Amino acid sequence: MRPISQDGPPSGSGPPLEHEQVRVRRGPRSGVPVVVAVHSTVLGQAIGGCRLTGYRHWTEALDDALRLSAAMTDKCAVAGLPNGGGKTVVALPTGYVPGPAARRAILHDVADTIAELAGAYATGPDIGTGPRDMTIIAERTPYAFCRPPADGGSGDSSVHTATGVVAALRALCAAAFGSPEPAGRRLAVLGLGRVGGHLARQLAAAGADLVVTDVDPGRRALADELGATWREPEDALGCEVDVLVPAALGGILNPDTVPRLRCAAVAGPANNQLDAPATADLLHRRGILWAPDFVVSAGGIIHATAVELHHETTERAVARVRGIGDTLARILADAARTGDTPAAAAHRLARQRLDGRRLDLARP
Repeated sequence: MRPISQDGPPSGSGPPLEHEQVRVRRGPRSGVPVVVAVHSTVLGQAIGGCRLTGYRHWTEALDDALRLSAAMTDKCAVAGLPNGGGKTVVALPTGYVPGPAARRAILHDVADTIAELAGAYATGPDIGTGPRDMTIIAERTPYAFCRPPADGGSGDSSVHTATGVVAALRALCAAAFGSPEPAGRRLAVLGLGRVGGHLARQLAAAGADLVVTDVDPGRRALADELGATWREPEDALGCEVDVLVPAALGGILNPDTVPRLRCAAVAGPANNQLDAPATADLLHRRGILWAPDFVVSAGGIIHATAVELHHETTERAVARVRGIGDTLARILADAARTGDTPAAAAHRLARQRLDGRRLDLARP
């Protein structure tokens, strides 16, 4: 093999590796693939959730870990956190639901992989995991947050994520309609899980006219409780509303779905809403104002890291969460000034903060 020269890798070696560390192992206890990706520690310790879900092949889990950890770097940078991006993804066989003993074995395999990174990365809940799982991980490494309060953690982060989304929606409404108030605005919340449920309650309390949906028909009870209009998932995306609020899984915005949208703006907590970066341009050309998901969804991670990793007061942590509105307002104003998409403006802000930190580190 040719050595890598000081001028960079030899030609033909493929795209550069952006990540600082990527660990892939077959869990010695569980036998399932565990992927931990550390994208960046330029701003500080990398953070990112532990995703436990089914995949057809472990390489799909690797792709997710690489993509999601890079997005976490942008999320932390834009939020002003002293952290970089990372991600844990556990690739369960499709359809496999581990029992209590198998789940503990998986989580201990995750913990040992994280422990090998010697503090470069800490994890929290994500799809398929929750606060109690973080307690199990913490049995073998201290680098787990969002544990239950009884175990010394800050608990379920979903209510703080929802609070941050409401702050973002107020900034979005101010930019799109001239007033930040959700009252009287028609919003469609797509997904009534932990975050979506809290979000729907907060928006209903603020006087919004809600359309809601979820793949679980049992969540219709919440719609009835809130006086919201229920739509089936296949119909909700094309509802005529002021703001579409994706609050479930990602990939919902793509070249097939964007032409169906009948809304003025999109903002929600679902991660990776775009199937590809170019879809932001499709939305822009249609005149639909899209608030980047990695800005809107940061409330949970802001609160948890402020309380557990940086030992700030609850009051200060909540103020940071509500500051998402100010951050998004800055991004939307920058995009309007330059004619760029909000996505481009948000990435520009992230790069400014990362480059500024690199300059600080380079100074003698």
